[in-house]
Amino acid sequence: MKNNFLETVNKKLIVSCQALPKEPLHSSFIMSRMARAAKEAGSVAIRCNSVVDIQAIQDETELPVIGLNKVDYPDSPVYITPTMKEMRAVASTGAEVVACDVTGQKRPHDEKLADIVAQMRKEFPDTLLMADTATLDNVREANELGFDIVGTTMHGYTPETEGMNLADNDFEYLKSVLETSTTPVIAEGKVDTPEKARRCIELGCHAVVVGGAITRPLEIASRFINAVNA
Repeated sequence: MKNNFLETVNKKLIVSCQALPKEPLHSSFIMSRMARAAKEAGSVAIRCNSVVDIQAIQDETELPVIGLNKVDYPDSPVYITPTMKEMRAVASTGAEVVACDVTGQKRPHDEKLADIVAQMRKEFPDTLLMADTATLDNVREANELGFDIVGTTMHGYTPETEGMNLADNDFEYLKSVLETSTTPVIAEGKVDTPEKARRCIELGCHAVVVGGAITRPLEIASRFINAVNA
């Protein structure tokens, strides 16, 4: 299963289909149809959030998925599949990949990432683990802990990287990630044009994830409206 997923997505586009509770398209049915549209356009896999969305998208598309579960806990800033509870729930759907936050920040209930990885390997040995990282130190930690995939998902979304963009200075940070990581890198985070997506592949990324620029019409429409009203 592990090799099959990596072969399927090699040098290809993965579309992220997510809508949070306060967003207008929040619905597992809508996300499944969004994923169907992505499949018809040529996406080879889907990144999606929550057990119900994962299951709906699996039923609708039969595409492999990178699954996660965004949950807020009062004692931690980590929200992408933050505890073993969420990791286990996502893996139990049969998702080929489970993604989680690897940003060096305190996890809920003081759980330790190393313990989570060890338990996942024991319970779900065929499931790939993807590290959603923000810095090069995070990339090194992910490699040391044995994650199968490194993602740049959190670059620009943590206190020490806030305001940074993956595409800054011709993807200078992404180039450093590719030099640092000992495992396949999937580019993700503010990849908002076809040209940027292509550049990620040209630089050597295993695959690229695009979300908001494709599947969040509220954000897309807002950019046009702001430009027209400027």
